[in-house]
Amino acid sequence: MLKMKNLIKIVLFLWVCSCNSVNATVSYDDRAILINGQRKILIAGSIHYPRSTPEMWPDLIQKAKEGGLDVIQTYVFWNGHEPSPGKYYFEGRYDLVKFIKLVQQAGLYVHLRIGPFVCAEWNFGGFPVWLKYVPGISFRTDNEPFKVAMQGFTQKIVGMMKAEKLFEPQGGPIILSQIENEYGPVEWEIGAPGKAYTWWAAQMAVGLNTGVPWIMCKQDKDVPEPIIDTCNGFYCEGFVPINPKKPKMWTEIWTSWFTEVGGPVPYRPVEDIAYAVARFIQNGGSFFNYYMYHGGTNFGRTSGLFVSTSYDYDAPIDEYGLLREPKWGHLRDLHKAIKLCEPALVSSYPTVTSLGGKTLEAHVFKSKTGDCAAFLANYDEKSAAKVNFQNVEYDLPPWSISILPGCKNAIYNTARITSPATHMKMTPVLKALTWQTYMDETPYFDGRNTLSSQGLWEQLNITRDWSDYLWYMTEVNIPDNEGFLKSGKNPILTVMSAGHAMHVFINSQHYGKVYGTLSNTRLTYSQGVKLNAGLNKISILSVSVGLANVGTHFETWNVGVLGPVTLSGMNSGTWDLSKSKWCYKVGLKGESSYIYGPSGSSSVQWIDGANLDERAPLTWYKTTFNAPEGNDPLALDMSSMGKGQMWINGESIGRHWPGNVAKGKCDRCSYTGIFYEKKCLSDCGQPSQKWFHVPRSWLKPTGNMLVVFEEWGGNPYWISLVKRTT
Repeated sequence: MLKMKNLIKIVLFLWVCSCNSVNATVSYDDRAILINGQRKILIAGSIHYPRSTPEMWPDLIQKAKEGGLDVIQTYVFWNGHEPSPGKYYFEGRYDLVKFIKLVQQAGLYVHLRIGPFVCAEWNFGGFPVWLKYVPGISFRTDNEPFKVAMQGFTQKIVGMMKAEKLFEPQGGPIILSQIENEYGPVEWEIGAPGKAYTWWAAQMAVGLNTGVPWIMCKQDKDVPEPIIDTCNGFYCEGFVPINPKKPKMWTEIWTSWFTEVGGPVPYRPVEDIAYAVARFIQNGGSFFNYYMYHGGTNFGRTSGLFVSTSYDYDAPIDEYGLLREPKWGHLRDLHKAIKLCEPALVSSYPTVTSLGGKTLEAHVFKSKTGDCAAFLANYDEKSAAKVNFQNVEYDLPPWSISILPGCKNAIYNTARITSPATHMKMTPVLKALTWQTYMDETPYFDGRNTLSSQGLWEQLNITRDWSDYLWYMTEVNIPDNEGFLKSGKNPILTVMSAGHAMHVFINSQHYGKVYGTLSNTRLTYSQGVKLNAGLNKISILSVSVGLANVGTHFETWNVGVLGPVTLSGMNSGTWDLSKSKWCYKVGLKGESSYIYGPSGSSSVQWIDGANLDERAPLTWYKTTFNAPEGNDPLALDMSSMGKGQMWINGESIGRHWPGNVAKGKCDRCSYTGIFYEKKCLSDCGQPSQKWFHVPRSWLKPTGNMLVVFEEWGGNPYWISLVKRTT
């Protein structure tokens, strides 16, 4: 008997081992992705690992699973992983392997979008800034220096995934990979070099032998075999792959839109999202992904050009990790209905019949084994309809689709919400903080940590994006006989900049600020300035607000004061200062001294802030506090401040800019009709963002240090810590 028990144990052990080492297969046909030969309707959602903390990942993934998702989709962020050439970082929020293994533990698949261009409203589109300065480089085209760097990073990521056995054929969760990203419009614009690059990228990716299909999204008409072309957009029901033997896939359903600094907050009604998904499925779609399912936060300086620190995206799981209802629940119910239809959907094509008029249709799927599913659609934006299907009458609201698993009972309609709505509250838990201040300063012409040259230099060429800030400094010698000294009519200083904001100081006195917008990053300062006889110091603090994340020829994009810089109203007319000797200093003194972190905080003299000047620019504020009790998500209410950055215990929360009030038109919004990014807007006349996520995992029980750099001026005594609850 004992021998028999041992034999059974050995057999079971061998069976378990064999199951764990089975090489799964991922393939596709014209209907769907096949995993181990079985067609699947795959429901995916984007969660970007650096936009949340590792402590948040398990809960986010679990909520995605409970919401009916099969797949987690993420980009891979090159500039986060290779901040300098050959120096890699895969820790903390950038621990990609840990993130993927957590997805696997939850029983979900992964779609890995390696890119390595990501766009994603992420700084420089995910490219490391050092890439811009590789000799001879031209981005995203048939250019050898770029291809060498891109291939090197792609191979690095694929090699890591293989080493950890994370591709599905190895027993891992990765079932799809992506090379490049939304390249079709770029290829169309640049022509033959773009086409050559597309084919090179496809061959390079396929040659890495991952064992899973590769996709290219938004690739238009040029799709090398065996790459699958996919759709991105608010709607994709009309999308058809170039090759009819490929499945119909939607890699980005935009659940809303990003928030632009100085713009209102977009939102998208869930009825319209559900309608768009149902319409895609009824037209033969088999894979769809929500961009975003959890948007998260652009911590630090990771946000793209004029993109807010919040990347909430009106997603089903909000920035703080809480369910956004009824959006999450209504989509969960949609997924249940679609899954009940799966046997019919993956084994047949729809038969389309009119239910009366041009706006009423039935899409019916019937398999050879008797499975059936029906989608009853009303495309009219204004009128509800009664339709008869198989001798049963159904009510269809405007702009809606009803789903009938088994072709008998409508269990779901895209416009009928049954999930309860929740309203988020931000409740102060900590106010009346005690502050200390430190005034940053305009640097001196003393040669310490400064560069000098004849003429103006481009900002990134000096900062390499280490800081948002670069000082441009020059001196002008005013003769005693200049007329304005007697007339009192100050000369006009004009400074032209490629962006994105700047402050002007004359002899260390602040003379004003100007800033651009996403649609017009260039700016001009032109104002009378008081100059004295003799030597005068002109200091310009140029400020970047994220780097552009989409477009062509990244290597040509510029930031900073490129000129001309002129003084008009002089005896001899206008002086051109552009070719004068200029000195440059990267960043602020507080930054270079790391006064926002525990180790550098004591390197400067902080002053108790009882008599602080709220209008003073370039001011640092510091306070300490104890972590509030409970587990509710936390945020800083920064509505009393102007513009700057924030740190908790040395961790960068991100940029704040409440002083830039949202401009736009926030009218009442209906779910019916075609959605676009400016259709449904909120918070007009308010700061684009006033609450800034503070991850619980960044806090200690006591003695947490909060440091705020205020560039414009504000009142820190109104800053409060709030909790987010339903």
